Amino acid sequence: MDLYLFGVVVAYLLGSIPFGLVVSRLFGREDPRTQGSHNIGFTNVLRISGKKIGILTLLGDLGKGTVATVIAAFMEFPWHWVLIVGFAVILGHVFSIFLRFKGGKGVATALGAILGIHPLIGCLLVGVWLGAVLVFGYSSGGALLSFGVFPILAYFLTHELYFCLFALGVMALIFICHKENIIRLMQGTESKMSLFST
Repeated sequence: MDLYLFGVVVAYLLGSIPFGLVVSRLFGREDPRTQGSHNIGFTNVLRISGKKIGILTLLGDLGKGTVATVIAAFMEFPWHWVLIVGFAVILGHVFSIFLRFKGGKGVATALGAILGIHPLIGCLLVGVWLGAVLVFGYSSGGALLSFGVFPILAYFLTHELYFCLFALGVMALIFICHKENIIRLMQGTESKMSLFST
């Protein structure tokens, strides 16, 4: 198999590791797929299992995105292949082969991948998400705002076609994954979260 295609497959498999489920089971907590929003991501795990389990989930999901793109860049993959690897690791999280092609909503893994590709933009997106959550209390709203500005930042800070296409693709995927959250936000029924919960 071509090295670059192999890298994409490995990135997808890495992204498929459901850290929210793994960490919850290691610490004897409830399966996040059966509680709360039934999602394996950071926000739901934080709500049902507390700060420690939530942070470990966040670090795992962020880390797999960053590891995939940093290794691809370190191995001197062509630029567009690094971006494909980044998209593959996000797809792995959203459509995990270990969970019958179900998974999380991709936010933390996408942020991790972007941090590995373009640290400045990654940090800005994390800042937008964090600021929105602190001000408005909605993790989903923060994610939508953060990834909504991603293509804009990609264009003005890089003017690079492939990266802008990557940004548009990631934004579209995140928005699709949050379609139910968008409806609840519009109806005023979306659950809030506290980053300082115990």
